[in-house]
Amino acid sequence: MNRLLSISAALALAFSASAFANSHKEAPMLTNVAASAPMTAQQSKMSDCSKQAKGKKGDEYKAAVKTCLSAGGAASAPATPMTQQEKMKKCSGEGKGKKGDEYKAYMKSCLAA
Repeated sequence: MNRLLSISAALALAFSASAFANSHKEAPMLTNVAASAPMTAQQSKMSDCSKQAKGKKGDEYKAAVKTCLSAGGAASAPATPMTQQEKMKKCSGEGKGKKGDEYKAYMKSCLAA
């Protein structure tokens, strides 16, 4: 009985090792698909920031990349001007608490800027 158990365990181990050894052959196909896809804006920004932080190590590298990404980095697109509707929403939110003529004057100056 022990011999049968040992043989079956050895066979199971052999088949699992064989399956594991062959599993890496599928990975190159997955990486080729990912490599051919165009980079997103975030990925290109991360790539640019990583290049700028080259030569730094550990926490210094992380801090440099974080600063670069939060500052917009080298790949940041130029800011588009706000639409009238966006300006109204922003100014209205900032002008809360003002009443009457004070609100109207604030909105006029805010929208003109």
